[in-house]
Amino acid sequence: MASVQDSVNKFEAMWNGRGWRIGLGGLLAVLLLGGYNWRAFHNLRNPEAMDAAQVGRNLAEGRGYTTQFIRPLSIYLVKNRNQAKYGNTSAEVTADPAQLKGTHPEGLHPDLANPPVYPIVLAGLMKVLPFTYPVNVQDPFWSEPNPRLLRLTPEELKAAAPRMFWRYQPDFLITLFNQALLLASVLLTFFLARRLFDNQVAWMAGILMLGCEMLWRFSVSGLSTQLLLLIFLAVIWCLVWLESEEREPVWSHRAQFWLAGATGLLLGMGMLTRYAFGWLIIPVLVYLGVFCVLRRVQVLFITLGVFLVVVAPWVARNLVVSRTPFGTATYALLENSSLFPEDKLQRSLEPSFKAVGLNPFAHKLAGNTREILQNDLPKLGGSWVTALFLTGLLLSYRRLALRRLRYFLLGTLLVLVVVQALGRTQISEDSPMINGENLLVLTVPLVFLFGTGLFFQLLDQMALPIRELRYLVIGLFGFVACLPMLFIFLPPRTSPLAYPPYYPPTIQKACVCMKPAELIMSDIPWAMAWYGDRQCVWLTLNANSQFFAIHDFLKPVRGLYLTTRTTDTGFLSKWLRAQGEDWEKFIFFSMLNNKFESNFPLRRVMPDLPMSPEQLFFTDYVRWETKSAPESGGDVKSESEKK
Repeated sequence: MASVQDSVNKFEAMWNGRGWRIGLGGLLAVLLLGGYNWRAFHNLRNPEAMDAAQVGRNLAEGRGYTTQFIRPLSIYLVKNRNQAKYGNTSAEVTADPAQLKGTHPEGLHPDLANPPVYPIVLAGLMKVLPFTYPVNVQDPFWSEPNPRLLRLTPEELKAAAPRMFWRYQPDFLITLFNQALLLASVLLTFFLARRLFDNQVAWMAGILMLGCEMLWRFSVSGLSTQLLLLIFLAVIWCLVWLESEEREPVWSHRAQFWLAGATGLLLGMGMLTRYAFGWLIIPVLVYLGVFCVLRRVQVLFITLGVFLVVVAPWVARNLVVSRTPFGTATYALLENSSLFPEDKLQRSLEPSFKAVGLNPFAHKLAGNTREILQNDLPKLGGSWVTALFLTGLLLSYRRLALRRLRYFLLGTLLVLVVVQALGRTQISEDSPMINGENLLVLTVPLVFLFGTGLFFQLLDQMALPIRELRYLVIGLFGFVACLPMLFIFLPPRTSPLAYPPYYPPTIQKACVCMKPAELIMSDIPWAMAWYGDRQCVWLTLNANSQFFAIHDFLKPVRGLYLTTRTTDTGFLSKWLRAQGEDWEKFIFFSMLNNKFESNFPLRRVMPDLPMSPEQLFFTDYVRWETKSAPESGGDVKSESEKK
């Protein structure tokens, strides 16, 4: 027993050394970073991430805050604004009212979907790091096929594809950047827990953050969540300091003013990273109004004033460009509601808002709130530590700062649940947890902080027979809480491919057939814009009137790229019972009759496209055999077809 006690004493002496703890923590972070990317990295598969990345690239390459992912709703907003501002006085505006051709005096199509902070950060990253966009030239579908590949069947080619193409380098660099932000959030959580609790709670909270598999999945997704999480933690730090200066002033009386300004600045930056984050101004102002008594009016005025000053220029820009304060995000309340189910609003060229009332909002709020309370809130943090956190909120802490932070957290959760329920769109349906609309994930650091604090309080009350068992209990707690992360390192290994439907070699092979100024239509326009670097409009609601409204009056559509998002939908609901001229019905009857309608301009199908028939690419002429487009732009046959 003495030898065990000596070993424990030596371990405590070693662990109490600051250098040992920092070194071991850094080594753990590096090993986890390398191991996770080796086992679980995947290329971008979230539309929001690809959209922000392509806007960032446009900024980095000097194209301004423009987008190549064209939403029909954005066309509607830009066209109406230009017609209202210029009328028919300018021939250039009349010829390009939606700013698709590049002839409009104000340039290419402006981006109306993404707040500016994250794309600007990505643009700076692309300026600093060596981003290379072409797909690996060794890919058999990208380079000229060799005789060995010609002997393979299509099924064998599909099976060989993952071995030929693995990681897309820009996606990997964006992942590394977000993982660096995650490590910074771990440090902020550690120091916050040490300030509010003690060292043992700080180390455990940091370990839980580092071992949170959900946060690592967000880092790989390419979303702005990690940047937003870092901003949220900085806001928490400002509030804690403001409260501390109210009770036990350390700096001058102006310190609260500077902290209030920093809080407003951070909230503004958060809103310009994700619009829904701006609603946190409500619990922040309530917190400051209740607990900052000495200089309440000045603190509230400075916080709100700085917040508005930061946000106002961008809102003004959107009003000038589209006559809406937040672009297409202004209509998020209507998306995926009974009026506009799924993604129909974003794909509408002429949306009608005459039937808008309070009932659709009430139904959306009730249905989505129930879903959040049943599924999202219990899974907060991705581990059972959430149960300790919810229990810990009921405790009466001795430290006043903890009690006040608990009230702020409860108010924040209430606001985020309501905002997330009303702002829920089809994005959350396609990817239930890892999406940009998941706002509750921002509270994960505080969940681990309060949950770990309750654990150590319960541990202090346990009557352990020997002191050494305390370390065993702590180790088991951390081990069980991090089990989801540990399972990542067990078979099977996650494939980096995000297929279906995204396979960059196939997308780029189709896009290189198109000229840079030509317009494509697709059901994955975000991927065509990011991987193919081509202007692509989202698939319209139908293949007849709305398609020709773009093709004939705005800009000719020279290519149509379809994936399993369209070709692998429900046969009865989407194909046979489709109403109007839906694309599923159009493709079905075209394949059934073995021909397209006579007036449809895209009648040539690229042969031997990788991953076909899941991926289909239609063009106006045989671009893969002719080097340039015919002057007429009509129906042209290849030399082999003429013979």
